[in-house]
Amino acid sequence: MDREQVKKKIQELRELVEYHGHRYYVLDDPQLEDYEYDQLYHQLLELEEAFPEFEDPNSPTQRVGGKGYTTFEPVIHTIQMGSLQDVFDLDELDAFDRRVRDRVENPRYVVESKIDGLSVSLEYRDGVFFRGSTRGDGYTGEDVTANLRTIRSIPLKLPQPLPYLEVRGEVYMPRQSFERVVAAQENAGEQPFKNPRNAAAGSLRQKDSKITATRGLDVFVFNIQQIQGVELSGHKEGLDFLKELGFPVSPGYEIFDRIEGVKQRIQSIGESRGNLSYDIDGAVVKVDDLTQREALGATSKFPRWAVAYKYPPEEKVTVLRSVEVKVGRTGALTPTAVFDPITLAGTTVTRAVLHNQDYIDQKKIAIGDEIIVRKAGDIIPEVVEVARHLGNEPYRLPDTCPSCGAHAVREAGEAVLRCPNAECPAQLLRNLTHYASRDAMDIEGLGPAVVELLVENGLVQSPADLYYKTVEEIHPLERMGKRSAENLIAAIAASRQRDLSNLIFALGIRGIGQRGAQLLAQRFGHMDTLLAATPQEIASIDGFGEIMAQSAFAFFAEEGNRHLIGRLREAGVNMKCTSQPTGSTLAGMTFVLTGTLPTLGRSEASKMIEAAGGKISSSVSKKTSYVVAGEEAGSKLTKAQSLGIPIIDEAELLRMLEG
Repeated sequence: MDREQVKKKIQELRELVEYHGHRYYVLDDPQLEDYEYDQLYHQLLELEEAFPEFEDPNSPTQRVGGKGYTTFEPVIHTIQMGSLQDVFDLDELDAFDRRVRDRVENPRYVVESKIDGLSVSLEYRDGVFFRGSTRGDGYTGEDVTANLRTIRSIPLKLPQPLPYLEVRGEVYMPRQSFERVVAAQENAGEQPFKNPRNAAAGSLRQKDSKITATRGLDVFVFNIQQIQGVELSGHKEGLDFLKELGFPVSPGYEIFDRIEGVKQRIQSIGESRGNLSYDIDGAVVKVDDLTQREALGATSKFPRWAVAYKYPPEEKVTVLRSVEVKVGRTGALTPTAVFDPITLAGTTVTRAVLHNQDYIDQKKIAIGDEIIVRKAGDIIPEVVEVARHLGNEPYRLPDTCPSCGAHAVREAGEAVLRCPNAECPAQLLRNLTHYASRDAMDIEGLGPAVVELLVENGLVQSPADLYYKTVEEIHPLERMGKRSAENLIAAIAASRQRDLSNLIFALGIRGIGQRGAQLLAQRFGHMDTLLAATPQEIASIDGFGEIMAQSAFAFFAEEGNRHLIGRLREAGVNMKCTSQPTGSTLAGMTFVLTGTLPTLGRSEASKMIEAAGGKISSSVSKKTSYVVAGEEAGSKLTKAQSLGIPIIDEAELLRMLEG
């Protein structure tokens, strides 16, 4: 094919992929099997890669995300993205109806579900999506175009080339996507999102749009902010038109002549909440006629032509039968209430999280009590309070880990009990993933998926087991060819030579990060010396506080952790510190790094300073010798300026390192 034929073929494939993607993601009515769709997609991808001069940011292949961004540019909303006045009962709806009828004749109302997500603006020029932004404060939002392109239900090109169109929508995370994301966060030992709305907001504001693309976000469009090329007279007419253009619009919207019909529809939406695949927190009532809206106007805060009816959280009384305690990926002992079945938001519920001992004590929750349960945000069941006490003492969490029997500890400043045993089976996936990570033992090829594969097949029950695996054991596993198995075994063997500081960090001691691990390794020099250290000796390290010292001491005193270290030693893992300073050019100097340096990463710069005898601090004080500032330096730079601390750039740091 010549260049013109290639260009035409690429355009045809883009239109085909976009069309069938719309059938699948928006209409839920696919016309192709997954395999056929994938073939079209990959054919397009291959042509685009072979002919990069035909690149188009609105190609469906770009929905996987592109380069990361350090900041989001501000976007001024020419039409304010305002909020609505909330009403909480039917009497307030009647009052709204009376106010409207006092100003206009025979109003009609459109009722739609109020999606619980993050409000965004989508802008199109000549029918092509060119910018998307968050609501922000209603007047100024943030440009999140790259992230919005990853949402497959957002049309990148409209069937009508309207000169200009701005629509408002709500980005949300479907419940199924939310459960998947939370499970992945828990497996990685991360703090999980509290609810789908927070998850949607956090995902849309990711600096790397490739991460956004993995989160499964979706959108419903609910309003035309501005339009050129078409005249519309009503809100429902506008929603119907948006559907014709291919937008996923607010589901189940209906129009009514009287407020009684509005009330019935609101009740119907509320009863269906539990059966939806997404969260709603209310229903929106809007005057349909756009001319009547202008006559009604707005207050200083809200339009007079619309209100948002908010559903109260449904609560039920049940009897607490028992409390189950499970160990999370981070070692936290989490109590769960088990009670007689109740129905909340359309689903049967028998369990609810009790958070921690303080929460139980505060509400005086005891086995046998009648408790009030609701769904927080209509998603997560929680115990609100006790309706009737039986007189029993509040439940007490066990002082030993239910998974491994180790003594559970509650560290200062924390509300949770934790199991400190690094070999605890309940923490295995998280611990192994951390052990193999780049800043720890840096075992290339041993990511979360491979770790899960090894654990599921019973090959590894402890980090020490890794060093006894063979190619023959790993090769037969799913997705593990012989070459991959050989590379993994070689990477595991190479990790035996890592510095003691890497090993200490890899053990996952609470409160001990990379810097703390380096300080421990340099202070004691050998694992045996560290195992024999007292809390006072550890606390004497410059940069260590009592909490960090106690955490380290408790970890190394735990019998299970000492057993693990012994097995690692037998496997040939290095127990000595080899990262002592090799020079004295910066001896006696303390540096603080802030901002992004032109060529050096933060970790690389820190290692270079320490190798030259200098120290790294995370905060600026009068003891700071120099602050190394890069682009977008923040409060540390400001504080250094106020204290008169010398401020240098990367070039000056490199000159100092050279002596």
